[in-house]
Amino acid sequence: MAVVSRLSSFSWLGALLSSLCVLPVLGFDNTRQDNIAAYWGQNSYGATNSNQALWQQPISFYCQDDSIDAFPVAFLNVFFGADGLPSIDLANTCNVNDDAVFSGTQLPDCSFLASDIETCQAAGKIVTMSLGGATGAAGFTSDSQAATFASTIWDLFLGGSSSTRPFGSAVLDGVDLDIEGGSTEYFPTFVSTLRSLMNSGSKQYYITAAPQCPFPDAVINAEPFDAVYVQFYNNYCELTEFSDPNDWDFSVWDNWAKTTSPNPNVKVYIGAPAAQAAAGSGYVDASTLSSIALQTRSQYSSFGGVMLWDASQAYANGNFAAAVKSAIQEGASPAPPPTVAPPTTAPTTAPTTTPSSTPVQSTPSSAPTPAPTSGSCAGVNAWVANVAYEGGDEVVYGGDLWTAKWWSYGDTPGGVAGDWQNDGVCVAANLAPGEFIKVHYESKSIPLTVKPKATVARQTVSAPTESTRKSSRDFSRE
Repeated sequence: MAVVSRLSSFSWLGALLSSLCVLPVLGFDNTRQDNIAAYWGQNSYGATNSNQALWQQPISFYCQDDSIDAFPVAFLNVFFGADGLPSIDLANTCNVNDDAVFSGTQLPDCSFLASDIETCQAAGKIVTMSLGGATGAAGFTSDSQAATFASTIWDLFLGGSSSTRPFGSAVLDGVDLDIEGGSTEYFPTFVSTLRSLMNSGSKQYYITAAPQCPFPDAVINAEPFDAVYVQFYNNYCELTEFSDPNDWDFSVWDNWAKTTSPNPNVKVYIGAPAAQAAAGSGYVDASTLSSIALQTRSQYSSFGGVMLWDASQAYANGNFAAAVKSAIQEGASPAPPPTVAPPTTAPTTAPTTTPSSTPVQSTPSSAPTPAPTSGSCAGVNAWVANVAYEGGDEVVYGGDLWTAKWWSYGDTPGGVAGDWQNDGVCVAANLAPGEFIKVHYESKSIPLTVKPKATVARQTVSAPTESTRKSSRDFSRE
């Protein structure tokens, strides 16, 4: 543990006195209004920066102080892969390309992270699994499939048991829904089934969601959530529009929390980019964000804190999370109302329902995209942000089949860059109950301009049990 490693620099007397003054670690308290949630797993900083010293570190690295209270781990990006099991992608920390997978599946064995997760939990943090992200492989075809998937998540990550637990003995504290593409149909069944399993567990579990700031959202109206991490960026209602009551709509979310939500005690977080490069638009500095948060807290009792995308960006940006936490911590002096300046530059990436940090390439002009009809997605890969595609390549995204018009890297299908032609709804997505699309990862090489995968991140974690660890490659994604 970090405390042990520091004892050598203390005198014997100092160590003794310190041991007599140790205070118990308080657990996560969802009723507070000063919590900080920060997504971890996607190495957002590393996607656009070459300084490997600041690339994503093991999750325990960000648990060494009191800045962050909740860590949604991003992402479980494929719901139904080989053998019907999901897959996860944790960028430069653990992924299907660089790490061993459970036999017959696309589920990487990240059990070497168990001690890191448990270290965070011992420090009073919660660690949850975020489902979705930038993928078209998330969704259900029936209520029965959704209920079965809830049981799968319970067994793989929470209080159940399985021989294919990606984090080994670590028991996560809940799930987060960050569903970007596809239909939200049957998600209420998934949430209600999972909630029933959680209620039978031996500890407190949490279910959160990360909707965009435009209201409403169908899923969160159907089932009780503990918190919503509303993304106030990449949209008209973002943080830079705080001074415009016609755009800034936290009041609408507060009203939803108190009058519509199945859980009247649900907490609403202000979701924010942790650095300028963490989103296409909506970034404000730590001082401005803190002022907005404090003013919002004084007006709306549903306010629960601030969500940041993501931990790597926050740490690289002058420990952004610590600055915001210090300012909004309950008991701190209130700050004056903020003066928010408009963005000085236009966003360089298309607004999406998950934070974007990948570079966007310039592209030639093109004729208007023809209206989509339908396409067979059998055997077609899900779109991923860190793969270079060539003209004619096909991907699955948002439940549709897309064809690249030309070379493309990091440009979301359907985005303003216009790199992709929509060929229509996936015919193969119309599956019978119990069937699934065998989505596999794109095997093409990443561009040579992308830096190699950082190896420093593994220095402070336990070695994996397998002796066949593959050589490292960057696998970062928004």
